[in-house]
Amino acid sequence: YKMAGDSRFPEVDTDGSEKSEEIEIVVNVGGVRQVFYGDNLNQYPETRLAELVNCLSGGYDSIFSLCDDYDPGKREFYFDRDPDAFKCIIDVYYFGEIHMKKGICPICFKNEMEFWKVDLKFLDDCCKAHLSEKKEELEEIARRVQLILDDLGVDASESRWKRCQKCIWKFLEKPESSYPARVIAVLSFLFILISSVVMCVGTIPDLQVVDAEGNRMEHPTLDSIETACIGWFTMEYVLRLISSPNKLHFALSFMNIVDVLAILPFYISLTLTHLGAKLMELSNVQQAVQALRIMRIARIFKLARHSSGLQTLTYALKRSFKELGLLLMYLAVGIFVFSALGYTMEQSHPETLFKSIPQSFWWAIITMTTVGYGDIYPKTTLGKLNAAISFLCGVIAIALPIHPIINNFVRYYNKQRVLETAAKHELELMELNSAEGKAAGSRSELEDLSREGKDDPFYSSRIKVSHSDTFIHLLSEEKNYRTRLQSCK
Repeated sequence: YKMAGDSRFPEVDTDGSEKSEEIEIVVNVGGVRQVFYGDNLNQYPETRLAELVNCLSGGYDSIFSLCDDYDPGKREFYFDRDPDAFKCIIDVYYFGEIHMKKGICPICFKNEMEFWKVDLKFLDDCCKAHLSEKKEELEEIARRVQLILDDLGVDASESRWKRCQKCIWKFLEKPESSYPARVIAVLSFLFILISSVVMCVGTIPDLQVVDAEGNRMEHPTLDSIETACIGWFTMEYVLRLISSPNKLHFALSFMNIVDVLAILPFYISLTLTHLGAKLMELSNVQQAVQALRIMRIARIFKLARHSSGLQTLTYALKRSFKELGLLLMYLAVGIFVFSALGYTMEQSHPETLFKSIPQSFWWAIITMTTVGYGDIYPKTTLGKLNAAISFLCGVIAIALPIHPIINNFVRYYNKQRVLETAAKHELELMELNSAEGKAAGSRSELEDLSREGKDDPFYSSRIKVSHSDTFIHLLSEEKNYRTRLQSCK
């Protein structure tokens, strides 16, 4: 920039004869020229454009503190910023609100608004939702990267017990950390399947044995297999609890509560079997044991810990409560209407199976869901017509909310894959930047590295990626702003 005394720049008008409302300025943002008037810009005096109107009387130091360059002859201010984002931001001076165009990165747009000193409250609610979603994605990427960095890093100041806790935690909770951890995850998965199969097979009468009192009980071999599975589950849970960095959060998480519910029935039934007979009647003990054995079905939910597909399905159902609520509402209305009509139409038949409207609810449920057990069916012509209309309405009611639920599942699944790829991408960038920083002091090493990469297309692509403008603010306190020459990735 030229100094204020340079002959190429005429003196800025400081006599105050021209009111700021009548000033016309030209702003050139990334090659796109826009003309503004002071009366429009001064509606929001705290913004950068409004400061441009008032900075003309402050000298060139004041001018160049707000823009990249200035042409006093044309009164034209130059900015090396994104022109597409700027076209959206200037809407605040004319409409009092800002809408983000499709294709602009929300984080980049937020940075542009901060540069032009426009408050985020002027951003429309729909665009704020998009910005919040992008922030959540970046926070998730930063969290994943930080977890990986924590796993890779070794703090020498930590005690041996703390380091041992971290190793056990990675070994049991992060199968991707090492090959033995993957083996443990597969073994845990197999124990869950074996335990579930044993629970089902144990109910087959031909495989059961009769005790001294004449009661049927599980085969001792199956009982031994289940005991071994419970021993594995118990050891796994105790080790995970001991190595957990936050034991309260660990104990209250949903999946860990499921683990406890899958383990406790075995120990409670074992206690009742050996000690309960002394305190209560034997029949009551057996009923309690059978009730607790039914609770063993909770262990099948342990599969969700090792299956990303089940986790994705659970999240999709959580995000689809509205659609599921609509589905239940449609079915509830149809069940009430068609059961009442079916009861009324079937009363004229002497052998009617519709004894009451509440009993007709069962018929309406299995008809609208197209199950059709056939235990209750209409016998009159009007009743059959009512049944035909009811299952047609049921098909429509079920089909309508299914598409949004499937979209939620696909969107979340794809999002998780993108976040995983983005986290790996950030780690590669950090590794490359670290390698470049170490090599900066040795010019010969850098030349050798470049010479080796000329014939390696994969290396060239990684070097290009290393100069990307991808940036996670949560992993650094620096504040990088993208220029108009940079693209959002």
